[in-house]
Amino acid sequence: MTRFLPYPILTACLALMWLLLAGFTSGQLVLAVLVAIGAARALKALGEASPPVKRWLLIVEFIGIVLYDIVRSNLAVASILLSGEGRPRKSGFITMPIKLRNPTGLATLAVVLTSTPGTAWLDYNSTRGELLIHVFDLVDEEVWIDQIVNRYEKPLLEIFE
Repeated sequence: MTRFLPYPILTACLALMWLLLAGFTSGQLVLAVLVAIGAARALKALGEASPPVKRWLLIVEFIGIVLYDIVRSNLAVASILLSGEGRPRKSGFITMPIKLRNPTGLATLAVVLTSTPGTAWLDYNSTRGELLIHVFDLVDEEVWIDQIVNRYEKPLLEIFE
């Protein structure tokens, strides 16, 4: 089974995402399955190893946290942009140490930080284990570091390392 379908979860997720975006018809179902199988087999041909996952159930909790933070950040950024007046806003850069070294975990963290309005992943220095991010409304650097470490890095460490 793994020879024909090297990444069954990825294949299922790709097919499901296709159907959610394109709509569910019998033709779309066939096309979604074929594209998902082809993509998984192409990834296998590139020599990518499936990332080891230590705690599967934590993934669901992590997704919930990220979705909540994305909605909350959307509201906060919209409030800042639409209010016009108020306290002066200061955007800035944060360089923070991180313990996460797993490539899949780092990629996931990059997607989370870039998907959350108000933050952007800019650089990762693997030799020093430092992450450079940009924050749209930087009030307290320590609060941001604490939030990223506790809400994102710790669960990713438990999931992937």
